[in-house]
Amino acid sequence: MPELPEVETTLRGIRPHLLGARIAKLVVRERRLRWPIAAGLETRVRGCTVTAMQRRGKYLLLHLDRGALVMHLGMTGSFRVLPAAVPARVHDHYDLVTERGRMVRYRDPRRFGCLLWCAGDPMRHPRIRGLGVEPLGEEFDGQCLRRAAAGRHLAVKSFLMDSRVVVGVGNIYASEALFAAAIHPRRGCHRISGARYQLLADAVRTTLSAAIGHGGSTIRDFAAADGLPGYFEQELKVYGRAGRACTRCGRTIRRMVIGQRSTFYCPGCQR
Repeated sequence: MPELPEVETTLRGIRPHLLGARIAKLVVRERRLRWPIAAGLETRVRGCTVTAMQRRGKYLLLHLDRGALVMHLGMTGSFRVLPAAVPARVHDHYDLVTERGRMVRYRDPRRFGCLLWCAGDPMRHPRIRGLGVEPLGEEFDGQCLRRAAAGRHLAVKSFLMDSRVVVGVGNIYASEALFAAAIHPRRGCHRISGARYQLLADAVRTTLSAAIGHGGSTIRDFAAADGLPGYFEQELKVYGRAGRACTRCGRTIRRMVIGQRSTFYCPGCQR
């Protein structure tokens, strides 16, 4: 599933083509996404101007001069920026066509993404308002994590991936950040000191920022809005490297399952 760096990379790719643009039309070919695309949405957005764009967790928010669109890539979704005349292919579910003659096309073989309408502030939308702190924001630090962990008894990796605590840290980057902070992914979140949580917060920020700089990771079929793959996969230290030598200590990277997700770690470096 695309994680925060992939979503941020997508936002940066489509922003120059949508921000300030007037929507000529929305073309919907398949309404049956994770949540159905509302009937009449084409009429609602026609003629609207995109006034602002932002990412909240793994959601993309398009603020219009009346209302907003809440979008999610799902597990296999992607956006492409194309000339408006390019014919659609299978799995191309909707197009946002601008009066500039460009369109942003959404493709999703598994249809787990979404396109939702919000008449008011999208930050108050039910899918958005319960989300946790942004890991690249100023409020995210070790004390923030330690406060959220109080009274909870679960593995720190599961804790870190809880979107009600911190948003956008999925399986790949949780494994990488825990390695960078030298914390074992199965350690109880209540058994980590404030100092070690600060190391983890710094590692999360550094890992995500580096991944954004590399355009995200190409795990399965992610690509950015220009169709180019991300290259952070080449920088991964533990994720997907079970059986290979740790680049830090030489011990063999191991794989285990936490919360039904593959987890990779170094038994020598992470305690």
